[in-house]
Amino acid sequence: MPLAWGLAAVVGLLLALSWGALKIQVALAGFLNGESIWSKSQKQSVIDLDAYAESGNPEELASFQQHYTVLRHFRFAREEVRRDHYDYDHVARLLREDNAMPSAIPMILFMMRHLTQAPYMRESLEAWRSTDSRVDALGVIAERLRNAYAQGNVTPAFIHEQRKAIADLNAYIEPRSNNFSHLMARGAAWVAGLLFGVLAITGVLAVLLWLWLARRVLVGVRGTEERYRLLFDSAADAILMVEDVSGDILQANRMASLWTGLSEDQLRGRPFLELFAEHDRRHRRDRHVSDLRHVDGGTRPVEMSSNVVDWGVRKVRQAILRDITERVDMARERRIASEAMASVAEGVIITDASRRILTVNAAHQRLTGYSTLEVEGMRFDEPRRMPDGQPLPETVWDAVAKDGHWNGEVQCRRRDGSVYPEMLSISAIRNADGQIEHYVAVCTDITDSKAGQRHLQYLATHDALTGLVNRAEFERRVAEMLLVAERKHETVVVVFVDLDNFKLVNDSYSHAIGDKLLTVVAERIHRHLPAGAVASRIGGDEFTVLVGHLKAREDINWFARQLIETLSQPMVVDGYDIVLSASIGIASFPLDGYDATTLLTNADAAMYSAKQEERNTFRFYTPRMRADANRRLLLLTDLRRALQENQFQLLYQPSIAFADSGLLGAEALLRWHHPERGYIMPSEFVPMAETLGLIRHIDEWVLDGVCRQIAQWKRSGLKIRRIAVNISAGWFSHPDFVQQLTTTIERNAVDPQQIMLEITESTILHLGEATRQTMSALHGLGVAIAIDDFGTGYSSLAYLKLPAVAYLKIDRSFVDGLPDSAEDASIVQAMLVMARSLGLAVIAEGVETEAQHDFLRLAGCEEGQGYLYSRPIQADELSELLRRDAQQDTKRLTLVPPRTKP
Repeated sequence: MPLAWGLAAVVGLLLALSWGALKIQVALAGFLNGESIWSKSQKQSVIDLDAYAESGNPEELASFQQHYTVLRHFRFAREEVRRDHYDYDHVARLLREDNAMPSAIPMILFMMRHLTQAPYMRESLEAWRSTDSRVDALGVIAERLRNAYAQGNVTPAFIHEQRKAIADLNAYIEPRSNNFSHLMARGAAWVAGLLFGVLAITGVLAVLLWLWLARRVLVGVRGTEERYRLLFDSAADAILMVEDVSGDILQANRMASLWTGLSEDQLRGRPFLELFAEHDRRHRRDRHVSDLRHVDGGTRPVEMSSNVVDWGVRKVRQAILRDITERVDMARERRIASEAMASVAEGVIITDASRRILTVNAAHQRLTGYSTLEVEGMRFDEPRRMPDGQPLPETVWDAVAKDGHWNGEVQCRRRDGSVYPEMLSISAIRNADGQIEHYVAVCTDITDSKAGQRHLQYLATHDALTGLVNRAEFERRVAEMLLVAERKHETVVVVFVDLDNFKLVNDSYSHAIGDKLLTVVAERIHRHLPAGAVASRIGGDEFTVLVGHLKAREDINWFARQLIETLSQPMVVDGYDIVLSASIGIASFPLDGYDATTLLTNADAAMYSAKQEERNTFRFYTPRMRADANRRLLLLTDLRRALQENQFQLLYQPSIAFADSGLLGAEALLRWHHPERGYIMPSEFVPMAETLGLIRHIDEWVLDGVCRQIAQWKRSGLKIRRIAVNISAGWFSHPDFVQQLTTTIERNAVDPQQIMLEITESTILHLGEATRQTMSALHGLGVAIAIDDFGTGYSSLAYLKLPAVAYLKIDRSFVDGLPDSAEDASIVQAMLVMARSLGLAVIAEGVETEAQHDFLRLAGCEEGQGYLYSRPIQADELSELLRRDAQQDTKRLTLVPPRTKP
C-alpha cells in the first residue's frame, strides 16, 4: 500500500511534472510567438521611423504607428498583470490584436504574473523593461518629425539629427531585445533541467513508470517540435539556420524554399552566401539588404537580420529574410516620379491641403527665379493673380474640389518682380478616405504663344506688305467712328486713293519693285495722316484713309491736296527714280452714306470720276457718280453673258502698202454689240474683262473667229496675206498659249504665216525670261509678231532682236503731228532707220490725211493703216475689197472716204 501510495505519488508527481512541462512549453512557445511579434514590431518601427524621417512620407509614419502600438500593448500587458486586480479580458484582447497565439495567452499572463522571480525570467523581463524609455523616445521623435513636416520646418540638418537619434536608440534597444530572447531560452533550459532531475530521482523507484513517463515526455517533445515546426514554416519571412563557422545551411523553412526554388533537402548543406546575387557575395553575411536568387535566375530584394543562438550543443546563426519587393518598388516609383518631375519642361508645384508649397521642380525655378527653399511653405497663390490682376478666387479651388482639376490662364510674378502669362493646371490628390491631401499644379510660360496670338491678330487686321490696316479692320473702325460721330453730330470722311498707271510700273520694272513702291506710298500716306486718322491698303494699289472729328467734308480739302502733292514727288526704289500720281475720291458721313460699305463704295466712285476726268486730282462724291458706278457694275454682269450669247463681232481695218497702195492685210478689231446699249468699244470693256479673268476667253474667241474667216475666204477663192490679231498679256503669258494657238490654226487649216499677233511692249516685259521661249516657239510655228504702240514704253530695245518679231507699229500719237511737228517727224524717222537696221517692217497707225501718207511714204515706211484708207469694216466688205485687189482695179485704193472716228 505505501508502495502503491508512493507509486501513486510518483506517478502523480510525474504526471504533474509532465503537465507542468507541457504548460511551460506551451507558455514558452507563446513567449516565442510574443517575442517574435514584439521583436518584429520593434525592428520595423525603427525602420519605418527612419524612412519617415528621410522622406516625410505619411505612409511610413502610419506604418511606424502601427508597430509602435504593438510595443505599447505588450508593455501594457507586462505592467498590468503585476497589479492585484487587473482586467484579464482587456489584456488578452490586446494580445490577440497583436497576433499572439490565443491558446498561449493564459500561460503567458500566468508566467508574467507568478514566475517573474524564476531563474532567467527576472533577467529577461529586466532586459525587456530596460528598453521602455527608449521605445517611448521613438514615439517622441515620431511626433517631433510629424510636427516638423506639417509645418514645413524640415531641414537637412534636422533630418540628420533625428535619424542619428533613431540609430542611437536602436543601438541600445536591439542588443537588449536579443538578450531578452536569449534569457528566455535559458530559462526554458533551466526548467527543463529541473524537470529532468526530478524525473531522474523518481525514475529509480519505478523504471517502468519512468520509461512510460519518458515516453510521454518524448511524445510531448515531439509535439512541441511539431508546433515549433508549424510556427517555423508558417512564418511570413524566410528563416534559415546557418552554421556560424562554416556558413552552411542547417535548416530552412517553407518560405525560404519558395523564394529560392530549392527544397529543404537541397538547401541543407549549401553555403548560405550562394543564395544571393553575385554582387552581394562580396559583402558580409549580415548585410542589411540583399538580392535573394531564385533557381530560374530571378532575384528578390530582401532585408536580412541575423543573430547567433544556441541550437542544441552548438552555436548557429538564425537568419531572417523579409521580402521588401513592395517597398523597393515603391521607392523606385518615387525615384522615377521624382526624376520625371525634375526633367519635365513645365513647372511642377506640390502643395499640402492648406495650399502651402512643399516642393517644386527645376523647371519652376527657371520660370520664376525662386529656388526650392525659397518657395517651401509659401502660399501657392501668393505670386499669382488672375489676368485682370485680382487674386485667385475661391471658385478655382471649389472647381478643383468638385471636378478634381482646374485649368486657366494666370499672371505669375517672378522673383525679380517681372510678370509673365502662365497657363496653370491644378489637380487634387486624395487619400483613401477621399480627403484632399495635396495639390499638384503644372505651370507653363505662354509668353511666346501669347506673342504669337498677338502677331496672328495683327496679321488678321493689317496688310502684310505695308503694315497698314486691311480692309476688314478699316471697315470695323469706320463703323466704330460712325457711332461716335452720330452721337456727337460730327462729320466722318473716307478718302479713297488709287495710284495712276501703277500697272505700268510692274510691267516696266518688276512686281518686286512695285511692292517696294507700295511700301513707300504707304509710309508717305501714314506720315501725313491727321490726328486720329486711320490709313488702310484695301488691295492692289488702292488705299483708303478714315478721318473723323470734322465739321464738314470740305475740311478735308487740305489733306487731299497735300496727299496728291506728296505722292507726286519722285520716289527712289532700288536706284530707280519713279514718279507717280494718284486719283482720290472722297465720301463723307452723313451726307454720302451711313455705313462703311456705302462710304467706301461712294468714295470709290468719286475716285473713278477723278481718274476718268483728269487724274492726279481729287473729287467729292456726287449721286451721279454712283449711277456711273452702277452702270459699270451692270456692264460687268453683261460681259459674262456676252460670251455665252455670242454678242461679240469682228471688224477688219485694212492695211495698205505705201509703195503701190495694194491691200496687204487687215487688223481684226473686236466690238461688243450690246442688246441695249449698242456697240461698245474695247477701251471700255477690255479692262473689265481683264479684272474678271475673261480676257483669255475673249482672245481665244477672236483668234478662232479670224482663223475661221481666213478658211472661209480660202474656200471662196480669196486670199489675204495676213490678219493681225491683238493678244492680251494675260493670255500671251499663259503656259498653254502656243499649244492653243497651234491647235486653233491646225483645226481651221490656216497657213500660220497668215496670222500676225500684235502685242505691246509691256506684254514682253511682263513675260520676262519666258519671252524668249514663247518667241522661239512662235518663230518655229511661222507666226509673226508685231510690236504695237511702239515708242510709248519705258524699256530697253533689246527685245526687238527676239525671234518672231517682224513688225513695228508706230503709235498714232506720233503720226498725228505729222508732218508739221518736227519732234514727231524726227521720232518717226528714227524709228524707221532703227527698224531697217534690224530688218523689221514698219506699219504706221492712225493715217488720216494725205500729208501724213506722203510723209510716211517718202520716209520709207512700208505699210499704213487708218481712216484715210478705210474705217473698220465687216468681213463681207473686206471680201469685196479682196476681190477688187485681186483684179487690180486701181493702183491707189481710197477704200472708204475719211470720216470722223466713232
